[in-house]
Amino acid sequence: MKDLTFETLLAVFEEIFGFGLFWAMVVAAALGTIAFVYVLIRDRNLVSRRLVRAELLAPVGALAAIWFVQEMTSSGFRDIGGPVDVIVLIVIGAAGAVGLTIFAYVAQALIGGPQRG
Repeated sequence: MKDLTFETLLAVFEEIFGFGLFWAMVVAAALGTIAFVYVLIRDRNLVSRRLVRAELLAPVGALAAIWFVQEMTSSGFRDIGGPVDVIVLIVIGAAGAVGLTIFAYVAQALIGGPQRG
């Protein structure tokens, strides 16, 4: 593998997660992004109370993302081989934290209705 292309990354992710699960995660991420943009447009700003409550779930999202990837790749922490692996693990945790924070914010906004000024 001499070149790292988009097609190569796509094939690797489909191999790791399986075709169906990978594309389901892509669709879920797209729908979550659309819902977040909808809430931002509807409320015209971020509501700090919702955001702070949503941020409390960030550590849970980070741990869940790391656990999920460890399970899907059939590897463990004993398989971490160097600094790049640690960096990838940190990025996975950060992505999980951000993802669950956005999900929690959107869920609060959709359940609670628009913020009254």
